Amino acid sequence: MYPALAVLDAMRDKVDSVLWVGSESGMETDLIARTGLSYTTIPAAGVHGVGLRSLPGNLLQLARGIRASRSVLEDFNPDILFFTGGYVAVPMALAARKRASVLYVPDIEPGLALKTLARFATHIAITAADSKKYLPATAAITVTGYPTRPELAGMDKRLARKQLGLKQDEMVLLVFGGSKGAHTINQALLACLPQLLEKTQIIHITGQADWQTVTETSSKLQKELSARYHAHPYLHAEMGAALASADLAVCRAGASTLGELPLFGLPAVLIPYPYAWRYQKINAGYLAEHGAALVLEDSRMNEELLTTLSVLLADRFKLGSMQKAMYALAERDAAKRIAQIILDTAEARKHD
Repeated sequence: MYPALAVLDAMRDKVDSVLWVGSESGMETDLIARTGLSYTTIPAAGVHGVGLRSLPGNLLQLARGIRASRSVLEDFNPDILFFTGGYVAVPMALAARKRASVLYVPDIEPGLALKTLARFATHIAITAADSKKYLPATAAITVTGYPTRPELAGMDKRLARKQLGLKQDEMVLLVFGGSKGAHTINQALLACLPQLLEKTQIIHITGQADWQTVTETSSKLQKELSARYHAHPYLHAEMGAALASADLAVCRAGASTLGELPLFGLPAVLIPYPYAWRYQKINAGYLAEHGAALVLEDSRMNEELLTTLSVLLADRFKLGSMQKAMYALAERDAAKRIAQIILDTAEARKHD
């Protein structure tokens, strides 16, 4: 969702109208409503990895989604379609297979839905060249980097730390797990929180589910340690400040880490979500292979998190090397590049 919004922001003065199509049960409705974009929904459901009991109903949803997509296409009649993945895009892609379309692949390895969409896309944009081996050899592919939100960029570390009430002359560790948090990361951090606070300030984005546990634990900290612990259930507008403030991050390895961590040159200890097939593991491996991150298994976190972080926080040379490696992976014009691909593809189709 956020990559698509970043691309739309980059082309907002170059298109006459945009229609966002989401699923009937999608979580993006409120966010899209705040952008002012036109919005509609279609039925959609996944069919990969679905149990036999659910499969017939999901196939029916897919058929309904294709019919609804045809109706949307007839009414809106777009010059081009832009897909960023998810099973909601599959019925639309099937209905629009004769129309021009651009697909963006955020993860290093595309999921099944994206691999399906790749068969119909006129042009494919990818975060990193490593994705090419998972896509059709004959496809038109451009490496663009990951499109990040405009509001994330350009924040000075000193101003960011002032905004979040952090001391300027001490290390900052950022711990987060996505918009809903990450329970196992929260647990592991809380288990060694006093020891870590002796070494660094901590920004902890917890998610709502564990917020009560976090507040109860933090209330028992000694006063001087409590002042170094900055917990939030969620950050939106301030996320850029959190990323800019940090010297090291602990987080999952979703697709956004391929764009946001490089944007800030932020070294990381990545803990792939163990139930996300292998996509997060491959994302984490990509950053680790470039010397920008370390990878820690979720199952080993309780035993190894404190030691791993303590060693890194004490090794400024290692952190500096990881920071340079992470910066080297940044593609700051990714949204503009994808926007131009969309515009060029639409224009070329007009002249076919």
